[in-house]
Amino acid sequence: MDKKEKTIIIACIITTAIAGFLHYSHANAVVGFTVTAGALALLAMIVGDATEQLGSRMGPGATGILQSALGNLPELFVCIFALRAGLDKVVQAALIGSILGNSLLVFGLAIFIGGLKNGTQHFKTEPPRMIATLMILAFAALAIPTLTHYLHTSADAHINALDIFVAIILLLIFVASLYFSLKGDKSVVSQKEGKEKPHAAWSLGLTIAVLAMAGLGAAFVSDWFVEALKPAMKTLGINDTFAGLVIVALAGNAIENLVGIQLSYRNQADYAVSVILNSSLQIALGLFPLLVLLSFILGGAILSFVLTPLLLACFALAVIVSAFIVFDGESIWLEGLALVGLYCLIAAAFWWG
Repeated sequence: MDKKEKTIIIACIITTAIAGFLHYSHANAVVGFTVTAGALALLAMIVGDATEQLGSRMGPGATGILQSALGNLPELFVCIFALRAGLDKVVQAALIGSILGNSLLVFGLAIFIGGLKNGTQHFKTEPPRMIATLMILAFAALAIPTLTHYLHTSADAHINALDIFVAIILLLIFVASLYFSLKGDKSVVSQKEGKEKPHAAWSLGLTIAVLAMAGLGAAFVSDWFVEALKPAMKTLGINDTFAGLVIVALAGNAIENLVGIQLSYRNQADYAVSVILNSSLQIALGLFPLLVLLSFILGGAILSFVLTPLLLACFALAVIVSAFIVFDGESIWLEGLALVGLYCLIAAAFWWG
């Protein structure tokens, strides 16, 4: 473990301790929320470092999937506690916001910074095309309950049953996509990049211990984060949708915000695309339907696939624009800047409600 990794762990322990103190002492909501969000981001960074060490023992495709999955761990805890607190609109917006944040903001920053540093970047098209196709399917799956509700069809009276059915179908497709990606492991990155990956610097025991402690810490910090969220929103005058779409989504996806950009900066475009887009795919096909099913047994608010028309339209824009970029297998910095610009426009549309 190098000096930088030790510094991050120490900073995380200190920040988490301060967040716990502010939580149990009922300190100012905005201060508590800010510190807790920082602790959540640091925990996500630690999970990212540990996952990278674990992933160095696997193939690059498996590493991208594993990194994206564990990177969504803090967000899973945040959403569970938010649902139990009755904040289903925040959770719904956070899930869509995570997809938008990864597909537009993080992907855009990665392309922009990588393009400025390395010029036109090239990546294999097969895995991103598969992800783009599955994301279009995910959009269609969310559009069906939404249109069923807003068009007042007879199925609207059975919307909960429809949500459950859609969730099961998405989870089955998600499992199939994992099998396909892992089986086609070598297609995710080039053999040259795979050989350049460093060997694990941490022992397997240390890696698993750090992951376990970070996961446990994320569970506690997520609870504090959600409890501080509502009063902080009231104090700052932030509406539920914007809080979920931007603040919760970005805090819960700190790993992809850093790892994907770093990989693109190092000109590892295949690996960067795998990590960033796999995260969006896992949220759309895995995390969202899983939380819909869990919401029926958690005892809080029921999470639904029925989105507001604007939220559904923004989801469609993110899926379509990111698909256009990956289909030709190359990117330039201007495309990245355009993605970031679109994300800013969407965030602005929800700032006022």
